[in-house]
Amino acid sequence: MVDPRAALVAEARRWIGTPYVHQASVLGAGCDCLGLVRGLWRSLHGTEPEAPPPYGPDWAEAGGDEALWQGLARQLRPAPGAPAPGDVLLFRMRARSVAKHLGVLTEAGPNARFIHAYCGHGVVESPLSQPWARRIVARFEMT
Repeated sequence: MVDPRAALVAEARRWIGTPYVHQASVLGAGCDCLGLVRGLWRSLHGTEPEAPPPYGPDWAEAGGDEALWQGLARQLRPAPGAPAPGDVLLFRMRARSVAKHLGVLTEAGPNARFIHAYCGHGVVESPLSQPWARRIVARFEMT
């Protein structure tokens, strides 16, 4: 039996190199951070349970609406225990702003890494450095 977390990490690695395209979610053609997670869901589970509403790059920052966090909470489960490969990570990029960036943890521990779609870079695997780690506000599991 295939470990669902390992399958998520393997699928996320297939997306590396996909260009960054706001609101897109197509392997090799383009995606943003939500589009990456949406594409991973489709690859592993089939049809998405709900379509995201239209969103701008600011994710409703001015109104303080945590739309991304609320949507994740509807469709995914909180990740239990310590961070583990396969966790879907939600980041708050600035203090007192809405959480609006996503990634998938690929390695935990002192050499932690994650995959995310990053504006100007596309889908990349990055070290989960302290500046990134301190921005994590929630972890979810897709399994």
